Amino acid sequence: MKVRKKIIEVVALIALSALILFGLPRYVIERVIVDGTSMETTLQDADNILVEKVSRYFGALDRFDVIVFYPDEEAKESRGRYYIKRIIGLPGETVQIVDETIYINGEPLEESYGSTAMSRAGLAAEPVMLGEDEYFVLGDNRAISQDSRSPKVGVVPLSRVGGKLLLRIYPFHKFGTVND
Repeated sequence: MKVRKKIIEVVALIALSALILFGLPRYVIERVIVDGTSMETTLQDADNILVEKVSRYFGALDRFDVIVFYPDEEAKESRGRYYIKRIIGLPGETVQIVDETIYINGEPLEESYGSTAMSRAGLAAEPVMLGEDEYFVLGDNRAISQDSRSPKVGVVPLSRVGGKLLLRIYPFHKFGTVND
């Protein structure tokens, strides 16, 4: 009986370890590396961040949250190429950019995240109406960011959101929450 009990304990420990090792990064929290300068000055190229993946299931994504999302379902499944941007427009809203001013439902948006002037409105030159599960995102470095203004990115459906920025873990001297 003692041997059987020990075997069960070892198997349970191995199963729990496997769940933590493989389940945690896939479904709860994941480390992501910033690739590029489109989120400067908030995030820099090669910053390592932790992204929590649970809040999206509970409708807890808010305006100005920094999210990781995938350009298509294939990239999401393979956890391949991803974008990191800031949520500007929420489901059901209308977003438009006129003369560098962002309008939400016809009202100017008070925000100061853009680190550079926005020289192009792109798709948002005309009103962009967001569906019930769609988000309009912008990079903080608006002069170079490829974001919802671009047809290549467009609006982001909730199904392609990978998670929300939790904290920066590297470089170590910047460890902690991001002043967003």
